[in-house]
Amino acid sequence: MMLAVLGLAGGKILLLLMVFFFVLPLALAAFAFWIWMLVDAIQNKGLSDSEKVGWVVAIALLHIIAALLYFFIGRPKGRV
Repeated sequence: MMLAVLGLAGGKILLLLMVFFFVLPLALAAFAFWIWMLVDAIQNKGLSDSEKVGWVVAIALLHIIAALLYFFIGRPKGRV
């Protein structure tokens, strides 16, 4: 009865639970990954200055897409 008063009856509860337990953690993980790749591109000693600028601008403007591209193809291999 209390849920009906609050307007959270039926499918709205399921939607709120999905957002809280799935979408929110996924969004936070994507944001953390984006920040990690941005910082890595800035501090990467294996890239030239022009490559750094290009990757930083791309990651800043294209967000997760450019961060994924940088992670898989932009980071120099064989670094310790």
